[in-house]
Amino acid sequence: MGILDFLSGEFIDVIHWTDDTRDTMVWRFERYGHEIKYGAKLTVREGQAAVFIHEGQLADVFSPGMYMLETNNMPIMTKLQHWDHGFQSPFKSEIYFVNTTRFNDNKWGTKNPVMLRDPEFGPTRIRAFGTYSVKVSDAALFMQEIVGTDGEFTSDEITFQIRNIIVQEASRVMAGSGIPVLDMAANTADMGKIISTEVSKTLSEYGMIIPELYIENISLPPAVEEVLDKRTSMGVVGDLGKYTQFAAAEAMSAAAANPGAGGNGMGAGIGMGMGMAMANQMGQAMNPQGYGQQPQPGPWGAPTGHATHQPGGQPGYAPAHHAAPPPPPPPPAEKLWHVAANGATDGPFSKARMGRMVHEGSLTRDSMVWTAGQDGWLKAGDIPELAQLFTILPPPPPPGV
Repeated sequence: MGILDFLSGEFIDVIHWTDDTRDTMVWRFERYGHEIKYGAKLTVREGQAAVFIHEGQLADVFSPGMYMLETNNMPIMTKLQHWDHGFQSPFKSEIYFVNTTRFNDNKWGTKNPVMLRDPEFGPTRIRAFGTYSVKVSDAALFMQEIVGTDGEFTSDEITFQIRNIIVQEASRVMAGSGIPVLDMAANTADMGKIISTEVSKTLSEYGMIIPELYIENISLPPAVEEVLDKRTSMGVVGDLGKYTQFAAAEAMSAAAANPGAGGNGMGAGIGMGMGMAMANQMGQAMNPQGYGQQPQPGPWGAPTGHATHQPGGQPGYAPAHHAAPPPPPPPPAEKLWHVAANGATDGPFSKARMGRMVHEGSLTRDSMVWTAGQDGWLKAGDIPELAQLFTILPPPPPPGV
């Protein structure tokens, strides 16, 4: 092999780049000191751009395709080197391959809450986060403004700066949109497009764009969310008065069905109260107009209703047009007591049962008792409600009896 064949073998004649990573944005073609052969083949694949740097200056940029590196395919470098049309000597140049595909699934989010004036809640704070895609739109400008001489530039080196720009524009768009916080979830797609457009205006100075930006979630501070949940619960309940009556009725039904848990006296009282309430409702349903009832005397002794005649000749009285009296409130729930003795607790007991225990001697003033809402165990004699049980005991029998 001659010396010319050896030298020609030292020159690079095929230039290309295949990338198997997910984050490499720019890669420099390593020459290892070899010169590039005039007429070498350059392959630029789809999603790539090749940038030639000659003697520190950006020379030619090649889009996807296959090129023969000759004077007619390198106009800028030919002008810089003053090459003739028949020039065929090897040359030295740095070649950078730029990945122009989209880099997806990049995260963004607000570190601190964004202050805004909500039309419904007034001044409030929100947080937002999501994902975005970024791509190189101008390989030459990207090399000049961002990469420089970095031989292997990855997306991690620029994402921090991009996130700061996104958070700034997202805060401005959300605060100035005038959309209530409760309606922002329905407008995240439109706001994402607006934010990506505004961010792309800034990134265009670096040779980049944001083709997609998604807002995955917009949230309120935990304290505000807790209050909002309570407000939502009230909306689900509806009429709070009816709900209270329903809850009281359910509690009474449960206590009447399990009299042992609340004492026989409590269960009987609740059952009697429920029976009276049901009888009253049935009476009103069977005689809604008050026919057949005796008139009630008015303030001057006159009946409050006027005489009428029912079918069959029976006299009756029509009720006076007065507002119906309000229904009686539900009976108050009786306290249930627990007693601690010998390292164990016993109960619950009603107040009536506690009175019998005092009479039997199993409950004294020093006995430790507890009920719902009480701050720890207390002596029975220190609780006014139970202290009455000890004061109504009969005195001891007289001597000799």
